[in-house]
Amino acid sequence: QVQLVESGGGLVQAGGPLRLTCAASGTSSRINAMGWYRQAPGKQRELVANSANSGSTDYADSVKGRFTISRDNAKNTAYLQMNSLKPEDTAVYYCKAIINSMWGTPLNYWGQGTQVTVSS
Repeated sequence: QVQLVESGGGLVQAGGPLRLTCAASGTSSRINAMGWYRQAPGKQRELVANSANSGSTDYADSVKGRFTISRDNAKNTAYLQMNSLKPEDTAVYYCKAIINSMWGTPLNYWGQGTQVTVSS
């Protein structure tokens, strides 16, 4: 069974850094992409950053230049380095992985989320 486990969230002062980690386990299939999403209270879940196997990355405009997504494919792990954090970055951050099933169908998997709180 595929599991995604996030870690690294917490409370940080505005302007500070945090690094989130997402480790995928329970699969020997190809991971097509890994990404980070976030959901603030009363708001919809939104894409923060995504990393495809092609090497391409995408970022929300609000985090460009501050956040960096990276992957260690050998460890099935993704990271989100967050710098210059702002109070508006406060949210639950979720990891998402797109992994092929045994029949080659791409499936979405989500982690349980990790809280990031930025104090002003």
